[in-house]
Amino acid sequence: MLSLAKRTYLVTGVLNNESIAWHVAAALQREGCEVVLTSFGRVARITRKVADLLPTRPEILDLDVMSDASVEALAAEVQERWGQLDGVVHSIAAAPPEALGPGFVGAPAGGVLDGFRASTYSFQQLTTALAPLLGRAPGGGAVVGLTVDSTRALPGYGWMGVYKSALEAVCRYLALHLGPAGIRANLVAAGPVETVSARGVRTFADLAEQYERWAPLGWDRTDPQRVVGAVLFLLSDLSRYTTGQVVHADGGMHAVFGGVGVPPAATAPPAETATG
Repeated sequence: MLSLAKRTYLVTGVLNNESIAWHVAAALQREGCEVVLTSFGRVARITRKVADLLPTRPEILDLDVMSDASVEALAAEVQERWGQLDGVVHSIAAAPPEALGPGFVGAPAGGVLDGFRASTYSFQQLTTALAPLLGRAPGGGAVVGLTVDSTRALPGYGWMGVYKSALEAVCRYLALHLGPAGIRANLVAAGPVETVSARGVRTFADLAEQYERWAPLGWDRTDPQRVVGAVLFLLSDLSRYTTGQVVHADGGMHAVFGGVGVPPAATAPPAETATG
């Protein structure tokens, strides 16, 4: 049993109803959870609009991960209003356009470091700021971040690929340091899904085509639901003794040979027999 009912989860990164975070929030609500969203600045208007499309309109709190004061204020507000958290979904990543693709070689340090703070350091900062609240959750709190398959260099991702690789290391160290408090930290490596962030990667269509052609279980770039189940598992009691892990929700693509412009040796199954 997932055992998520009557729990409270903080979900970041809801940009529109195509985003993985939005679908996770909707799934949590359908399981009987209270969901709290975060947003900031100009994006907050969009978050408020798509929040109305969820089964129940959630609370939306301010969070700017580029500001220490904002992270601290969020933790204080959650403490005052809810007293504890059962879990957090970290779905935050950002990089300047010049740091993506071939810009990896010549991207200026300022933009690269800002991207690291937003995409990688924020996972550690947000988790540790909320750790006292997560530690009060019955059965232990869970933090789940979203990443991609960072075992290979992905054409077009540039510094974002580096941020995601570093995110895995951050996850392992959070697991080490917060495990004694009963807090789990894990990541879900999603296959390519059409989101706002994905549109910033010029090679996204080529990567998605490879997944849709060769993933053993099949893939559909237009279906964020294929990632949601793995997130719910890691938030639930079913993963109570799982931490520091990267769970791949990619149709099995990480396990087979292949890549953009490099056809795998095996023959893909006919489209009508692929499942996912």
